[in-house]
Amino acid sequence: MQRILVVITLALAVGACVPSRQYEELKAKQAECVEKRDQLTNENRTLTAQNEELAADLANLQETLKELKEDTTYLGKRHRQTKAKYTELNKINDELLDKLKQIRSQGDAENRELLDALRDTQIDLQRREDDLRELEGMLNAKEKRLNELESELKAREARVKELEDIIAQKDAAVRALKDRIAEALLGFKDKGLTVEQRNGKIYVSLEAKLLFPSGSTVVNAEGKKALLDLANVIKEEKDITILVEGHTDTDPLNGSGAMKDNWDLSVLRATSVVRIMNEDGGVDNTMLTAAGRGEYIPVADNSTSEGKAKNRRIEIILTPNLDRLFEILNE
Repeated sequence: MQRILVVITLALAVGACVPSRQYEELKAKQAECVEKRDQLTNENRTLTAQNEELAADLANLQETLKELKEDTTYLGKRHRQTKAKYTELNKINDELLDKLKQIRSQGDAENRELLDALRDTQIDLQRREDDLRELEGMLNAKEKRLNELESELKAREARVKELEDIIAQKDAAVRALKDRIAEALLGFKDKGLTVEQRNGKIYVSLEAKLLFPSGSTVVNAEGKKALLDLANVIKEEKDITILVEGHTDTDPLNGSGAMKDNWDLSVLRATSVVRIMNEDGGVDNTMLTAAGRGEYIPVADNSTSEGKAKNRRIEIILTPNLDRLFEILNE
């Protein structure tokens, strides 16, 4: 640019020596140069500004480049570390795969053992279920039988209760009858007559001396009165049976006639008592039974006279009618 100004200045200096036309040309040239200079000056400023911007950008880029280099160095280090870690993990993975294969191989054998054990368990379970069903069937049958037995037991308990009630009524009736008989025959108490209650029965025992002369089968007056007093108490009883038993001592029967031995004597005496109670005392003959027991059921020692006297006796046994009891028992 300075070089152009010098040329212009020299041209102006020489202008005095050149024609006006040339001067004008030079002047126009100068103006053109000035304009060109201003243009170049502006362009220079623009380029200078651009250069400064570029320098700033360059500085920024250099800083960025530095950071990128640092990042690249860090990332490279991380990459190497990661690669080493990957290599190590890959090695561990291979080892784990090998172990997994071994475990699977061992697991197959264990699984087979487990399957065999499971199958055995299922078989055993099925057997136990079958046993359980069988037991349940047996239990149901037993429960059914138990219910039947409980029902039967209740029925039996009701029957037992009914029996107990009947027995209690019979016992009460027998006690009451025994008391009435004892009261009616109280006057003969010290004359060889006893009234007892045993096994639900009433035993009226009369020694032979109260009823019969020695060896006789005919009842005397005192004995007849005792029998009629007894008959008067029991003739209205419709729910008893009367067994008249004749008993003797062991002395053989002397004499001849219809009676051959003590059997005959005991039977005939029992028959005499039955006739008086029926014919004279009004006791229903269907209630009466005569029996001879001879010498074979003694109540005392036949070796003494006192014992023989006790063995020579008539026992009148009053037994309650137990038909209803037997009916209940047979139901």
